[in-house]
Amino acid sequence: MAGKPKTAITPTREENYPEWYQQVVKAADLAETSPVRGCMVIKPWGWAIWENMQRQLDDRFKQTGHVNAYFPLFIPMSFLEKEAEHVEGFAKECAVVTHHRLEPAPGGGLRPAGQLEEPLIVRPTSEMIIGAAYAKWVQSYRDLPILINQWANVVRWELRPRVFLRTTEFLWQEGHTAHATKEEAVEETLRMLDVYAEFAENVMAMPVIKGEKTPDERFPGAVATYTIEAMMQDRKALQSGTSHFLGQNFSKAQEIKFQNREEQEEYAWTTSWGVSTRLVGGLIMTHSDDDGLIVPPRLAPRHVVILPISRNDEEQSRVLDYCNSLAAELRDQRYHEERIRVEIDDRDLRGGEKVWQHIKRGVPIRLEIGPRDIASDSVFMARRDKGPKEKSGVPRSEFVSRVTSILDEIQHTLHQRAVDLRDSATQEIDTLDDFRDFFADDAPGGFALTHWAGVDPAVDEVLKPLKVTPRCIPRADEAEPGTCPFTGRKSSQRIVFSKSY
Repeated sequence: MAGKPKTAITPTREENYPEWYQQVVKAADLAETSPVRGCMVIKPWGWAIWENMQRQLDDRFKQTGHVNAYFPLFIPMSFLEKEAEHVEGFAKECAVVTHHRLEPAPGGGLRPAGQLEEPLIVRPTSEMIIGAAYAKWVQSYRDLPILINQWANVVRWELRPRVFLRTTEFLWQEGHTAHATKEEAVEETLRMLDVYAEFAENVMAMPVIKGEKTPDERFPGAVATYTIEAMMQDRKALQSGTSHFLGQNFSKAQEIKFQNREEQEEYAWTTSWGVSTRLVGGLIMTHSDDDGLIVPPRLAPRHVVILPISRNDEEQSRVLDYCNSLAAELRDQRYHEERIRVEIDDRDLRGGEKVWQHIKRGVPIRLEIGPRDIASDSVFMARRDKGPKEKSGVPRSEFVSRVTSILDEIQHTLHQRAVDLRDSATQEIDTLDDFRDFFADDAPGGFALTHWAGVDPAVDEVLKPLKVTPRCIPRADEAEPGTCPFTGRKSSQRIVFSKSY
């Protein structure tokens, strides 16, 4: 007979990483699949994490001069057809509405009634519908720049769904801006890439590489696409945010024109940029362990959970009074300009069951408090960045005075672990044999920094069998002359290759 699993999540990461991911989502009660294939129900704990992401990002957008608006879910098919590369890039992913109204069908049930004069596309992205609005709003250089973001849902018909990472419907923000000059638009594109990178590093504790996508990996219709790429614990890359310089391509398609200072007519320069609920999947795969989810404190729905321990009604009353007093004291503290979020879990459940629920949900700090702790005016503390059995008694006053420092320690520890993994799994590779060995099925893989001389069929011949893609041309790296191992041509820089989600 098999023994009891040593971890709360089975299988472990090492045994079966994709299934481990699904089990963490389930154990942390983040989301579940819906009756519609490829769609998900985001449950309160998962929604609270996304809500915290939204708030942090929204503050950053507004600090950089952007405002929020909302644009339609449905896009006339003719709008997409105006930008050929764009429609080609999204055509296979589009959901199309062809009818309106339902009517009783012969023999029972329902059937679509009226056919639409023009099919409507359920928003896969909003460049075309927003461009149509901008074309009405812009007449003069005085109307520019337009700096707008929207929080919305989008639909892309996904063949291989995975909760948070790839779903048919997902939530995101999409920024769309219009500018009078190319220089302003490029500056905006890179500014928003920096915003995403700062958020990923400092709030998600997820290290990223900033870079430009290769031409064959660009957003359809863009002049240049910039990305932040993160390494997950299985050493695959996750594209975690993109910012696109669209040039005048969409302006010409949508007639976004203005009179410049010299009273000459020209097309506006536009950008778009977005992140999605995929970030929740990135958070799971960056930090979680074989006991469940780990949430960085700056995104945690609860920073501290207090677990009262008592044997009878008299003890329960005394312990709860102590816990309530402590919770009030903690809520008066501020952690990165937000009140510390505290939960007292006084549900009528076994203590061990409650402890493990909070471990699986990734709450940064757990406090167990019983009569003995009250007698010594202390708390029994456990941190989620340490093992479940690593607990220690801490004087109450010391814990209250240090709680924000402890949360920052946890945040730093999680970031450093992720940095250490990425650094240890990143290699400079100069030969085809070494490249193939690095990405072989039985090899751990990671990020390969390899010279590249440009898009070429010879590159695809090597990458496709290995299921590897170019992730980005790093922005921070200086030029380094070398030889592209795929083509033998001269190269000026190494770029990042990896397997990916």
